[in-house]
Amino acid sequence: MKVTHLGQAGLLFEKDGIRIMIDPYLSNSIEKVNPKNRRNVPINESFFELQPDVMIFTHNHLDHYDPETVCRFVNEKTNVTILAPSSVWVEIRKYGGNNNYVLFNPHTEWSAYGMTFMSVKAEHSDPAAIGVIICDGDKKCYITGDTLYNSKILNELPSDIDYIFLPINGKGNNMNMTDAARFVSSVGAKIAIPIHIGMFDNISAQDFECSNKMILNVYVETQLY
Repeated sequence: MKVTHLGQAGLLFEKDGIRIMIDPYLSNSIEKVNPKNRRNVPINESFFELQPDVMIFTHNHLDHYDPETVCRFVNEKTNVTILAPSSVWVEIRKYGGNNNYVLFNPHTEWSAYGMTFMSVKAEHSDPAAIGVIICDGDKKCYITGDTLYNSKILNELPSDIDYIFLPINGKGNNMNMTDAARFVSSVGAKIAIPIHIGMFDNISAQDFECSNKMILNVYVETQLY
């Protein structure tokens, strides 16, 4: 499995030619709403040439579900499997086409391309927010989505998470670095990958005190296993 960090919470996984894109934010739409929130990471338009097989959205906030980005990958001509909680699902279905819009609320599972996608609870200001676990039969990757530390989430997780991708910025109802490190320990994940930083702030993943962390460089493909 390979992964590319697309900035903020955006991720692109690829295995055996299958592409899974999660929460891409590749526009300036947030700056249009609030000029103070200017991108620190330039938009890499080369990703618009890719066609994902699966797109996953964790919640309906503009830096995760961004219509200006979504329309580059989902339209009347595409055939994409889209996994989305109710807050996103009601909106993204308007794109029509041959896309398969799957309502992906917590505890839902969807199998495709030899993988199983499992939706889990996230504790965030969008009540419908989710995290997702990708199991390809070899390893399990847990993308928490935007979330606070919450014991109910821990009770729902399997005990064999290999990689966890989680926010550490400590604002907007996300875990700070201390709670994120506690969360990693409680989950028992083998590798922790901090995200949701650097786009609108100057927070560095280097400052995340977690002994088993892995740092991704934006737009650089990394081989996980």
